[in-house]
Amino acid sequence: MTIDLSGSTVLVTGGARGIGLELTRELVARKARVIAVGRSFERLQAVQAEFPANVAIRAVDLSSAADVDRLVAELSDEAPEINILINNAGVQHEMDLFALDPAKAASLARGEIATNLDSLVVLTLGLLPAIARHDRGAIINVSSGLAVAPKAASPVYCATKAAVRSFTKALRYQCERAAPQIRVSEAIMSLVDTDMTKGRGSGKISPGQAASEVLSVLDRYRPEVWVGKARLLRLINRISPALAERVMR
Repeated sequence: MTIDLSGSTVLVTGGARGIGLELTRELVARKARVIAVGRSFERLQAVQAEFPANVAIRAVDLSSAADVDRLVAELSDEAPEINILINNAGVQHEMDLFALDPAKAASLARGEIATNLDSLVVLTLGLLPAIARHDRGAIINVSSGLAVAPKAASPVYCATKAAVRSFTKALRYQCERAAPQIRVSEAIMSLVDTDMTKGRGSGKISPGQAASEVLSVLDRYRPEVWVGKARLLRLINRISPALAERVMR
């Protein structure tokens, strides 16, 4: 099933920077209307100024349950035309759990869980009835190769992405039964050159490449798209999960 983006309204979280910004740009280039959600009103304004006719903006702190609840309520009333949801926003903290102050570690962990998992689940559940009313819809959740095999430095981030992976699969099973017009996909991300990964790792792919691969599931449906070098991780994990864990650790 191909979804006609020229007649679609797409909500993109983290839509004003990194991968999300490139998703917004490519969606607009393909004639979609985009609702970009982000924390920085200034960044969102810059995106809207770039595409004044095609981009609406919502400044929301996705780590705040109250903000997310308010966004869901507003969109349910004001934007029933949304037929595609891309849960892209994420935050990652590297934490030495034995060196970091416990209260600081707990604060960082709660922020990661709220942004990476809680907001994704609440947005999905809140917008699911609206998406289901359309003839064709899609939900794309961005996870990570670290959902398959974690690294030591970011235990909470890895846990949230593993949870996103499980939630996406279970959501897909329910949509296949109750709303087959909604296609649910997971984008398993590799290392991308964004602000979040600055100073970490090498061999990063560009945000533009990552965005194009994510959106490829709207042209040819797949339950999973392994982005960039994550495809190699998929192969290694099939052959030897223990080796995949050593590589990613």
